Amino acid sequence: MLAEQEDATKISLMTFDPARALQLARETLDIEGQALARSRQRLGASFARAVALLLAAQGRVVVMGIGKSGHIGRKVAATLASTGTPAMFVHPAEASHGDLGMIQPHDAALAISNSGESQELVDILPLIKRLGAPLVAITGGAHSTLARHADVLLDSSVEKEACPLGLAPTASTAVQLALGDALAVALLDARGFKAEDFARSHPGGALGRRLLTRVSDVMRHGDQVPRVAADAGFGALMREMSHKGLGASAVLDASGALLGIFTDGDLRRLLETGRDLRALTAREVMHPNPRTVSEQALAAEAAELMEKHRINVLLVTDAHGALAGALSANDLMRAKVI
Repeated sequence: MLAEQEDATKISLMTFDPARALQLARETLDIEGQALARSRQRLGASFARAVALLLAAQGRVVVMGIGKSGHIGRKVAATLASTGTPAMFVHPAEASHGDLGMIQPHDAALAISNSGESQELVDILPLIKRLGAPLVAITGGAHSTLARHADVLLDSSVEKEACPLGLAPTASTAVQLALGDALAVALLDARGFKAEDFARSHPGGALGRRLLTRVSDVMRHGDQVPRVAADAGFGALMREMSHKGLGASAVLDASGALLGIFTDGDLRRLLETGRDLRALTAREVMHPNPRTVSEQALAAEAAELMEKHRINVLLVTDAHGALAGALSANDLMRAKVI
């Protein structure tokens, strides 16, 4: 059997036509793009009713579908859940064997089926209606069993599939997915869902880190922050920078107020002058009025400041403007903010 498969693969490779593959790819995108455009033209009051129905649900949006429509349903449920609409996917076949208990009267159902006649789905429609849960249908079968049971119908019909055989769900699933995304976006807007809310449901992702991580979460503080008095000698300044390994040091006055900063870059520029560094104090070599960032600022804001001003270190201040910490580009990289 394996040998036969290998022979078939060799024959396929021998007859493979790259130009034909590219032509089919373009035709697929054209067909699916046209199907989406026609779906857009059909949108009307029923879509707004579907959004209002799902928005009014006090429980979850229970998404259902079989086969390819089931795969689309899982993605739609995930998108809804991550954009502020509590949702879950329930497999219709499993619903008939106990999982129907997951659906409660205060939930809303979103059923997806190209034909609207998928048997496993049709079998549980009367039960959903009996529960009193409202039903939104995404189907290409305007006169199907699913359509007749639905409180709101969203038409996902297509003129043809992109599959050359006209068999594999392609254009139809593209429209189903787009309608599901459209519902999620409309619900997101209606709920006043913001980027910060999205980040809270994605704390492990890059967006979550950028929108949730604050400077105070990643900054160096306490003894980790290099600092010297303004009258400290140049040698003491160098020892503090070397010991703390930040590539910079804050310079403070006698009361502890921040006066300036001295960095590795300042050191290189100072060496080029040929001056006797041993006789200099921190006040004489520091860069006054350094750029700072609040400890309550987002770490992403600190990264933007560093990029804008082409610096690698920022001093961090508290609500009173006092030195609270320090932050380097490497600290932000370790925190995966940049």
